[in-house]
Amino acid sequence: MSAMKTPTVKTEGGATLDLEVQYALDGSGAPSQQDLRRWTLAALQPLRQPVELVIRIVDETESRELNSRYRGIDRPTNVLSFPFEAPPAVASSHLGDLVICAPVVNREALEQHKPEQHHWAHMVVHGILHLRGYDHQSDEDASEMEALEKCVLQQLGVPAPYRETEVTVTRT
Repeated sequence: MSAMKTPTVKTEGGATLDLEVQYALDGSGAPSQQDLRRWTLAALQPLRQPVELVIRIVDETESRELNSRYRGIDRPTNVLSFPFEAPPAVASSHLGDLVICAPVVNREALEQHKPEQHHWAHMVVHGILHLRGYDHQSDEDASEMEALEKCVLQQLGVPAPYRETEVTVTRT
């Protein structure tokens, strides 16, 4: 495993991002620290306060174990978000941790006929939005989160990740 802290980045608003990237798998297929940082910054905009977070890139074994332990689902998944809540009276800028399963993300990109980089960007943005408190438990929440994902991804030059439902009207 290799853990690398990317250089602290100061945003236009003066806030800072401290990002640690952990590559906990053998082989390739994971994006660079620079790409992960760029996608992270986009998902955090507008960043008004310092943020620290960890992105851990894992294999299917670790993803399955974490998904089973924390969600009760015994299979690997693309991204898991672990928001951090500091104890009362403890100041912290740690937003949380993302765990992203490289083999699952790369396989999904292939199955969905998307460039791997686009799917990786989507998974990072999706996971960070969860860390920021967004979810997709209700239709209304899902619509809000998907709209925000599309907006952030568009700024990164990535097409909307969700297929629009096609409606066919047949006239008789």
